[in-house]
Amino acid sequence: MPFVVRRLLAVAPTVLAVATVTFFALQVVPGDIAEIMLGVDARQEDLAQLRHELGLDRPLALRYLEWLGHMARGDFGMSISYREPVIRLIRARLPVTVSVAGSAMLLAIVAALPLGVIAARRAWSLVDLAVLAGSQVGLAVPAFWMGILLILGLAAALPIFPLQGYVAFGSNPIEWGRHLFLPALALGTERAAALVRLSRAATLDELHRDYVRTARSKGLVEAYVVRRHVLRNALIPILTVAGLQLGYLMGGAIVIEQVFGLPGLGRLLLHGIYSRDLLVVQGVVITIAVMFALLNLLVDLLYAVVDPRITYD
Repeated sequence: MPFVVRRLLAVAPTVLAVATVTFFALQVVPGDIAEIMLGVDARQEDLAQLRHELGLDRPLALRYLEWLGHMARGDFGMSISYREPVIRLIRARLPVTVSVAGSAMLLAIVAALPLGVIAARRAWSLVDLAVLAGSQVGLAVPAFWMGILLILGLAAALPIFPLQGYVAFGSNPIEWGRHLFLPALALGTERAAALVRLSRAATLDELHRDYVRTARSKGLVEAYVVRRHVLRNALIPILTVAGLQLGYLMGGAIVIEQVFGLPGLGRLLLHGIYSRDLLVVQGVVITIAVMFALLNLLVDLLYAVVDPRITYD
């Protein structure tokens, strides 16, 4: 059986486990959901009608099996607060979150990889110490605080970057980039700081290997040795961590979307939590879990691209 098919089959139990935990965790939330949604002064018949719409008057096991059956067909149910299918709400907001998380990871990798390599080649020099100090600052500043600093320092002072809002790539690619730059920078700074340290450590480890000394003894140019041999081996652990971090960024975008007023999955999830719209919460959590699992699969496939010695027979 091909590797991709085996990995896709392995995703199913993961999603099922997340779905099961999410479903039962939300069922034990304290309080009467119908009463919370309609208020304590609501009429009993209205409360009973809402409980019926939510399926709260049916056995828990039956509701779980029905929900799993609908979810397997891509039907996450009807949102009570939006009065729209949950899958339609997710489809409308998923591109925003993917754009923010993907742009943040791209900025992090573009900044971290060269800085890590430079720091490793000049280990314990002033350049290396400056890179390490900068990464320490980046790790210490939370993403939401970085977002606020960027709004106050750049967006408010310079009219280049918008303070709030989002423009779809298909409508205007330039405006899409302007609206995404600051959120991606705020979200990606902490990830870049972590990747700088990882890149430096992985490159430094490879630079002291025997095969590097052999390549140097043959008279190969140092830049060629680093690009051709060192980076290829150092990229494997960097790719692994970057893939995991991209999955975390999908969840971490929740706060940044609030700071910059982006209509992504994060805002949808928070609205679902505030309004006790359980189907929305379940749908968003499962969507993020599926994205996380698929990203891990993509990272595994990239191993073979980076290092042709790795095969999946």
